[in-house]
Amino acid sequence: MTESATPMVRADGTYATVALRQEAITATAVQTRVLGVDGANPAPDIRRNLDYFLECIDIAQGFGGRSDLLLFHEFPITGFSDWTRDQHYNLAIEVPGPETELVAQRAKKYNCYIVFGTYAKDPKNWPGHILHLMVMAKPDGSIVTHWKQRNVRGMFPGGEQYTSVIYDVYDRFVEMYGIDAVIPVERTDIGNIAMSAVQFEPELFRCMAFKGAELICRVATGGFEFDDMRLTSYHNSLYTLIANNCVNSGERNPGFFDDQAHGGSGRSAIFGPRGVELCKAGPFETKVSARIPMAEFRQRHRIPDLHMHLYRPVLDQYQERYAPGGYIDYIPKDKRDAFRYFQERSRWTHYW
Repeated sequence: MTESATPMVRADGTYATVALRQEAITATAVQTRVLGVDGANPAPDIRRNLDYFLECIDIAQGFGGRSDLLLFHEFPITGFSDWTRDQHYNLAIEVPGPETELVAQRAKKYNCYIVFGTYAKDPKNWPGHILHLMVMAKPDGSIVTHWKQRNVRGMFPGGEQYTSVIYDVYDRFVEMYGIDAVIPVERTDIGNIAMSAVQFEPELFRCMAFKGAELICRVATGGFEFDDMRLTSYHNSLYTLIANNCVNSGERNPGFFDDQAHGGSGRSAIFGPRGVELCKAGPFETKVSARIPMAEFRQRHRIPDLHMHLYRPVLDQYQERYAPGGYIDYIPKDKRDAFRYFQERSRWTHYW
């Protein structure tokens, strides 16, 4: 295992930063449509989605004033749909690539950070794997990617996700990128930013806070638990943003209803320390923004106070429901095969 060259968590409650470019920033969650591409012929639909994505960046930076940070939902370029695995791999984009290059040009044009999620592939380093990435386009035109840490298991009867996340390729991921990359925090001149598409695992966000996250950017598509990020802000005393898709008025996402299952569309939001709701969207296309006094916040902010002696004996005895690394030597053929595979490897069944 590759060890971090410097401690990931400081002993004095402080955390590493870079200088801020200004004392306060404007952060925005942009709530837009999600449309899954045609798996049999993805290129035209990816171009359609990308053009819409770029247009929404322009609108967000024009209507209501400029923002330093724009957060979009989980799949603005590919969308999501009920594809075959071969179709899914074929339509997944490469990052960096031509699509993210155009987004990076917008970030440079508007001198802002743009965060979103995407399905991706890396044929050289991860042949055959469909990756689930968080992407940050920076004001200098560069691209940063963070892998999703884990998929939720047991939520969808008879099927499981076959996309590769850190937990499912853990040892190889750490060997290639180092232990610090498992839960990364990007230190930027508008604040320390962590990015995630994970839900139902508050321990992950707690670790982001330990590593100095000041803003957590969470993406969703198709619904989320509203209190998930509010309580993340409450328990870790930091800022969180959640961007979900809007109602697809006029054109439904192929294979899915525009309903309220799993929370449904809309309700993108920004929360302040102690879980204060700073803004919240309705169900339709929109943006919601908050002014964040980052310099003032940073003067007083410290990492969470946790009494590990109380919990370590319990945590040391905990056995994960299924072992990490399941997709290193075997990649499921489809969702049903993934379901079978995880049923065989699980110590118990988790009911949602």
